[in-house]
Amino acid sequence: MRWSSSWGEYSPVGKRIARAEKRAAKRATWAGRTPEPVRIIGRDIAKTFWGRSWCQSLEGFSDISNRLPRGRTYVRNGSVVDLLITRGRIEAIVAGSMVYDVAIAIAPLPPVRWQAIKKDCAASIGSLLDLLSGRLSDGVMERMVKPQEGLFPSPREISIACSCPDGAAICKHLAAVFYAVGHRLDTQPELLFLLRGVDQRELIAAATKDSVSRAIRGDDTHALADDDLASIFGVDLGTATDEPTPPTSERIPKPAARKRRSTPPTPEPFPEPAPAPKKKRVPTKKKLPKLKKLPKLKKLPKRKKPRD
Repeated sequence: MRWSSSWGEYSPVGKRIARAEKRAAKRATWAGRTPEPVRIIGRDIAKTFWGRSWCQSLEGFSDISNRLPRGRTYVRNGSVVDLLITRGRIEAIVAGSMVYDVAIAIAPLPPVRWQAIKKDCAASIGSLLDLLSGRLSDGVMERMVKPQEGLFPSPREISIACSCPDGAAICKHLAAVFYAVGHRLDTQPELLFLLRGVDQRELIAAATKDSVSRAIRGDDTHALADDDLASIFGVDLGTATDEPTPPTSERIPKPAARKRRSTPPTPEPFPEPAPAPKKKRVPTKKKLPKLKKLPKLKKLPKRKKPRD
């Protein structure tokens, strides 16, 4: 006797992925874009600072640790056939026993926390390239990913949804998408700032402003001396103890008045052409169609008189 299972027949992984890719291509065409699958070569899901830090932050959530191994398997075998990261939102299509839709909403970074990050890291960030490539000092990068105070979201700042029937807090499809985001940050670390709703260029602007302020105040070891500033700007910078020079009686000649540029006259509009005279219509005699002759009527036979 053959028994049936509610899970249905087993389908190979390649067949599942091909089925999901068709659906991802159709949905991406509707949105006017191309699918963005996640393809991992080798065993390491993430190799750079931002990608590894994202995965480590994910593994720090104790309530989802039992689902993470299956999620790593799914993302390694290419089951995440489409991954789209936008401002505050992650959308993905995952191949499983069926094709599943995954949506993750990330709350924007609180302005207070963003201001604190800019203040703490302004003195150490040299360029945007160093920031995105993770080539800054360990102290700065640790500050950027510090739990509860850095860029990575906490579980309370994440809202999740998956179309699978699994009733767990985070299913294996969601875990696969979280790991896929870590892999995507390897090549596009700026997506983390987009996801949290902040602009990474503000960190560079804050660092530049802080460096200029320290140079002017003389707090920096590389601050410019007065002689250097005078040579740069061409101005003699006096000290506070210098006595002000008395005003001279000579009048400073006024600069010559600038000649006003004559504005070109506005071109006159072209005159409209006179309307062409209308031609008089000459009535023409229309020939009437010839009337057709009616056929001759047949004579009726004479009625015979009835006999008395």
